[in-house]
Amino acid sequence: MDDRRILLVDDEEDIRDILGIVLTDIGYEVLTAEDGEQALQLFREFTPPIVLTDIKMPGMDGIDLLRTLKSEAPDTEVIMITGHGDLDLAIKSLKYEATDFVTKPINDDILEIALQRAEERITMKQQLRMYTENLERLVEEKTRRLVEAERMAAVGQTAAGLAHAIKNISGGLAGGMFVLDKGIELDDDAYVQKGWKMVKGNVNKINNVALELLNFAKETSPNYRHCDPNGPAREIYDLMLPQAQEYGVRFVLDLDKDLPHVWLDPESIHRALLNLVTNALYACTDIRCTHKKTEIALVTRRPEGWAVEYQVRDTGCGMDEETRQKVFRNFFTTKGYDGTGLGLMVTKKIIDAHSGVIEVESEKGKGTAFYIRIPQRNGIQ
Repeated sequence: MDDRRILLVDDEEDIRDILGIVLTDIGYEVLTAEDGEQALQLFREFTPPIVLTDIKMPGMDGIDLLRTLKSEAPDTEVIMITGHGDLDLAIKSLKYEATDFVTKPINDDILEIALQRAEERITMKQQLRMYTENLERLVEEKTRRLVEAERMAAVGQTAAGLAHAIKNISGGLAGGMFVLDKGIELDDDAYVQKGWKMVKGNVNKINNVALELLNFAKETSPNYRHCDPNGPAREIYDLMLPQAQEYGVRFVLDLDKDLPHVWLDPESIHRALLNLVTNALYACTDIRCTHKKTEIALVTRRPEGWAVEYQVRDTGCGMDEETRQKVFRNFFTTKGYDGTGLGLMVTKKIIDAHSGVIEVESEKGKGTAFYIRIPQRNGIQ
């Protein structure tokens, strides 16, 4: 124990003198007080690790002093001095976390054993505190390394996904350039037009990827407005209906006309629904789709506990379980060279920003259904 100070408290001067000599011989720096009030003043000034106090004293007795010391400095070791007739008080002091008690007349050996126990408790607490602090530092360091590793893994995954998306576009550009070169070489206008269309399409895709990445990187909160939740669904239906008809896909709009106005960001929801309907249209026109008549349904409902639920269902090619588990992964796409994997990334980020949920159900060869649920809000947040 580094701190060898001890506070001796007794209302009898002779006992203070005798015990002071004994404690000094043992090796302590002794502070003495004649009552509880003086003891508290000395303790607050010098904070000795051990207090040796009589139980019965005028004014603040030893039990009250013990309770006050423990409330102010719980790690302080307090040894009680008691007479033979005060055994009940001594036992009571142990309930208030006294370290030990010694009886008058005080035997030097017994006193030394009690002090040794107090020192051992102090040392043990110090070691435990050091161990806890070291453990906390170790946990903090391990956590920091783990977070850094996860961050780097995420960066690596994102970089790999982005590289794959760029590779798809690069492949499309290379194919378009090849067709264009062949058209020029053969003086074939049809080849030239086809190649140029492929090049323009992939250049447009590059622009879209750049815009989507910028949108995805923005840390903006939803621009909440109190609006009709059917509004974004109607806009998407009007926007995508001509394209669906062009491809021979039936597009159905099924709105819950009793939906009340809710707080949401209509532009963000518009973007999320557009991504899902675009994917559904692709699934319905994919060569893997075996249905002769394909359909997309855009639905609004109000499930219990939610402000609104948007459903985008299709009877397209569907997905197997392994693919379904990956759809929200960074840059994952089922469209081959036609996809970048950004659409569902952006969609999920929009729904997460609304504190909502997005779920998907799909069966290969039968179709896919996405469900978006937006929580209720009482005002702009």
